[in-house]
Amino acid sequence: MTEAEQVAEPKLAHFPVTFFATIMGLAGLTLATHTAEHAWGLPALLSTLLLLGTVVAFAALCWFFALKWNRHRGHFLGEWEHPVKKAFFPAISISLLLIATALAPSLPWLARLVWIVGASLQLGLTLAVISGWIGHKPFQPLHISPAWFIPAVGNIVAPLAGVGLGFVELSWFFFSVGLVFWIVLLVLVMNRLIFHDPLPGRMLPTLAILIAPPAVGFVAWINLNGGQIDAFARILLNSAFIFAALVAVQAPKFSAIPFALSWWALSFPSAAMTVATFRFAALSGSGFHAVLAALFYVLLLIIMVSLIARTVKAIRAGEICVPE
Repeated sequence: MTEAEQVAEPKLAHFPVTFFATIMGLAGLTLATHTAEHAWGLPALLSTLLLLGTVVAFAALCWFFALKWNRHRGHFLGEWEHPVKKAFFPAISISLLLIATALAPSLPWLARLVWIVGASLQLGLTLAVISGWIGHKPFQPLHISPAWFIPAVGNIVAPLAGVGLGFVELSWFFFSVGLVFWIVLLVLVMNRLIFHDPLPGRMLPTLAILIAPPAVGFVAWINLNGGQIDAFARILLNSAFIFAALVAVQAPKFSAIPFALSWWALSFPSAAMTVATFRFAALSGSGFHAVLAALFYVLLLIIMVSLIARTVKAIRAGEICVPE
C-alpha cells in the first residue's frame, strides 16, 4: 500500500489499541482520588465523577474498537500480530479490573460482575500473548520494552478488588502469575535497556511502566495478607520508589519527544505509586509517607491534566489515528 493510500484510509482503520492506556490512567486517577478522599476525610464526590467519566470513556473506546474489528479487520489483526502493539491488548482487561476496583466500595454486586469479565479476559489474553511469544519467529531485542509487562504482570491488578469481592483464591492465582512474570520480564527488559540500543523516542515514556508492578504489587499484597506491613510489602514499595527515581532522572529526555499516546504510560504507574504510598502511610502511621503521598497526588493531577490537554490537542490537529 502506498503512502497516499494509507493517508486516504479512514481514521478508524488506524484507531490504536494503545488508546486503552488512557482508561488505565483515568481509572488509576479515580482510585488515587478515592484513596486521597478517604485519607483526608472528604466525601467521595470527585472520585465518583471520575469513575463515571472513566466508564463512559471506556464504553466509547470499546465501541470504536468494535467498529474497527467489523470494518477494518486487517488493520485490527495487524496490531495483534505486531510485536510491540500486541502487548497493549490486555490494557482492555486491566481497565475492566480497575473499574471493578473503583466500583467495589459503592456497587459491590456490579463490581463483582465486571471483575469476573475482566479477570476472564485477562487470563485469556495472558495465555494468547505469551503463547504468541513462545514457539514462533524469534523476537529481536528492539521489540522488547517495558510495555511487555502489561500482558503478564498485569495479572497483579486482580487482587485489588478480587479479595474484597470474595475471590480470594483466584486473587492469589493472579498475584502469583503476575509476580513470577514480573521477575522474568524485568530481567529481559533491563537487559534490553542496558545492553542494546536505547528505546525509540516514542517509546521512551514507557519507562514509567517499570514503576507499576511493585506499586500495584504492594497494594495487592496488603489485600492478600490482611493489611500487614511486612518485609515483603516494604520491598515492593521501596522498589517502586527507586524505579520512580530512575524515571525522574530520565524525564528531561522526554521534553524532546513529540507527543504520542505512549505518553499515557506515565499515568497509571504514577497513580499506582500514589495509592501505594497513601496505603502505607495509613497502615504504618508514617507522617513522612503521608506528605509524600500528597505530593505524589499533586504530581499525578499535573500529569493527568497535561495528558488530557495534549491528547485533545493532538486529536484536533489530526495527529491521532494516523499511519505509523
